[in-house]
Amino acid sequence: MDFSVYITIIISTVFINNFILSRFLGLCSFIGVSKQTVPAVSMGAAVTFVTTMASLITWLIYNYILIPFHLEYLRTISFILVVASFVQFTEIIIQKKSPALYRIFGIYLPLITVNCAVFGVTVLNTDVFFLAGKPVDYSLLKSIVQGFGAGAGYTLAMFLMSGIRERLEFAEIPRSLKDIPITFIIASLMSLAFLGFSGFKI
Repeated sequence: MDFSVYITIIISTVFINNFILSRFLGLCSFIGVSKQTVPAVSMGAAVTFVTTMASLITWLIYNYILIPFHLEYLRTISFILVVASFVQFTEIIIQKKSPALYRIFGIYLPLITVNCAVFGVTVLNTDVFFLAGKPVDYSLLKSIVQGFGAGAGYTLAMFLMSGIRERLEFAEIPRSLKDIPITFIIASLMSLAFLGFSGFKI
């Protein structure tokens, strides 16, 4: 087993192909929950958990149910059901363990269900780690690592954005640019910065 492959997958999903700043997926929660660092990082941790576990379960479903029975056309609906189930589970856990954090998340926690970044990870796993209907070597482990890396990249983007937005609370910003407009401008600049990683050859 070549561990450099897994390091490459993590570096790629965190920096080069960051699902928020490079693929522009999951922008809803990215904009909505990144006002403060603690909720932003907590949301990132929740998304990381969902992407990792969803990668595991969807790989098993795709490899042992959809492909053998020639039901690949049910990939979208089955993957969505898996993601929705894990989001519901995560929401229940957070609500019981940390009601204050649950209130901070508000509507954005259930929105992980329809977070295109989570669904995008599961689809990308089947597109990249399956060839001609058969899994590549260590396909399951690679899918799990990619799911974790995608969540880590999401968390990194949330952490950076929340730190910047907290500092902006003390900055003099024109009224027309406050809140959402300046957030999109910052996201654009962050995306350009991360574009520099695309030149890496790994």
